[in-house]
Amino acid sequence: MLLALLFAVVFFFGFRYCFPYFLHDLYLIYIRLRLRYRIKKCMKTNYTITDHFLDVVKTTPNKPFVYFQDECFTYKQADELSNKTARVFLQSGLNKGDVVALFSQNSPMFVWLWLGLTKIGCVAAFINFNIRSKSLLHCFEVSGAKVLVAAQELRDAVDEVLPSLQQQQVSVLVLSDKWSSSGVESFTQKMDQVSSAPLSPNVTCGLTLLSPAVYIYTSGTTGLPKAAILSQIKLLLMSFVHMSMGRTSDEVLYISLPLYHTTGFIGVVGFCLITVALRSKFSVSNFWNDCRKYNATAILYIGETLRYLCNTPKSLNDRNHNVKLAIGNGTRPDVWREFLTRFGDIRVIEFYGATESNCSFINYFRKIGAVGRDFFLYKVFSISLGEVVRDSSGFCVKVARGEPGLLVSKITPWAPFIGYMGDMKQTESKRLHNVFKKGDTYFNTGDMFLVDKEGFVYFYDRTGDTFRWKGENVATTEVADILTMADCIQEANVYGVSVPGNEGRAGMAAIALKEGLKFDPTTVFKHVVNLLPVYARPLFIRIQESLSITGTFKHQKGKLTEEEFDPNKISDPLYFLDMKEKDYVPLTVNIYDSLVTGTIKV
Repeated sequence: MLLALLFAVVFFFGFRYCFPYFLHDLYLIYIRLRLRYRIKKCMKTNYTITDHFLDVVKTTPNKPFVYFQDECFTYKQADELSNKTARVFLQSGLNKGDVVALFSQNSPMFVWLWLGLTKIGCVAAFINFNIRSKSLLHCFEVSGAKVLVAAQELRDAVDEVLPSLQQQQVSVLVLSDKWSSSGVESFTQKMDQVSSAPLSPNVTCGLTLLSPAVYIYTSGTTGLPKAAILSQIKLLLMSFVHMSMGRTSDEVLYISLPLYHTTGFIGVVGFCLITVALRSKFSVSNFWNDCRKYNATAILYIGETLRYLCNTPKSLNDRNHNVKLAIGNGTRPDVWREFLTRFGDIRVIEFYGATESNCSFINYFRKIGAVGRDFFLYKVFSISLGEVVRDSSGFCVKVARGEPGLLVSKITPWAPFIGYMGDMKQTESKRLHNVFKKGDTYFNTGDMFLVDKEGFVYFYDRTGDTFRWKGENVATTEVADILTMADCIQEANVYGVSVPGNEGRAGMAAIALKEGLKFDPTTVFKHVVNLLPVYARPLFIRIQESLSITGTFKHQKGKLTEEEFDPNKISDPLYFLDMKEKDYVPLTVNIYDSLVTGTIKV
């Protein structure tokens, strides 16, 4: 008996030593099987995201759903207010499948508008409130929207494109009673005149789980944002995944990320009987004050969020909060460690999942720096110069553990890739055919990952013509198009460069000037600030006599990226975007050293 007990103890500890993550792996397998079971059940009954919300309303009608500023809205109030928005849309002539563009900062009204649209089977296109002019019109037009609903604070941006919208016979509804522009109607006034009673089930008759529910824009190689299609079933899956992240019914989730962003939006979609506290825009100085005010127990983040918090002056109040859970993506290991050391034992759940992607990773293991575990569900293949490497048989080559490779995921009925609204070319460009065997099709994430010897997966870098800065994807060709609109610039090649102490890559542009013209830094500064959002503005400009191109007439970025913005290595004139001086100023060695050491913050 004693020998058997001793053997069992030795076996137990030996097994744990050899397979330290076995129980965690079992838990993850259980979660995935449970998710698949729930989705199968929803498919049998055509259970939509609206049904999910209404079930929560029936279960806990008086539970707080949204905190905003000094207001609190219950699930019942959210249901009634979204019934009102739905009726306004119906009275505006919208039918099932029609698209409405929402252009607003975070607010409860944003949530009511989206809920109202999904109740009547319409699609909401979430417009980034930072974009202007050409990009704004593009996002609207590609969605096929018949109606634009805009917030008061974005009046200048709307007025700029209003003539174009009116030419297209677009209805413009505004969330204000004080907007005097011709041809614009007040949405809030219309809401006051309609009933909050439940809608007839007939309004969504014919809606299926494969029906589009939301368009969320993502930057891509075309240079302009693409409208990724999120179906009803994908929203349900996002909601159920959130339920698996250790969230409880008494949780208060603080959301300061924009709701047009997938990471922010899934916090609202993941109903599961929780309460969310919204802030209109992220504020580093008010972040922890808000968490204390609303008694937040969980937060959403992107990598920049945690870094901004760690960069604030230390305070005796740093651990005076009830936050136990942080959910997000894109944080560096050093920032992750500093965040935990400074703000307490908060469970950080890092995940990966591009908006349009058919795959995702979730790090349940508290493994700092990882996004999840390799479960043979996805394949990571080697790439060279952005192209997938294939063997002599024409099939892709899987990378060895410890080597970076391109993440691709097999497209199946359980893991579909719907693509982009109105852009079949870009949709097809994300599909890889004959990857592992003849006839198979995989989704190309465009992201590189590395799997270590323990099976943990780490984000490595991005491929293609995008980079990430300030928590947003930046399309290089879009920025280049804007730059070449400046009078003195003939050609521009935009790429991302690493700035020590910062997440992602900052924008840099190599430019060639028009013949006979000199670089006008002040004019270019004004041009960039007026036409590009903060995260897309090139932080550095490099002036060259001519730009190098490939044999297929594409700009060469490799050597430029390697040289970065170091004036000690580069003889070309360099300029730095100085917001204090409101100008592009010459990038001196002193400025460079200050950027590298963090004396100058960007």
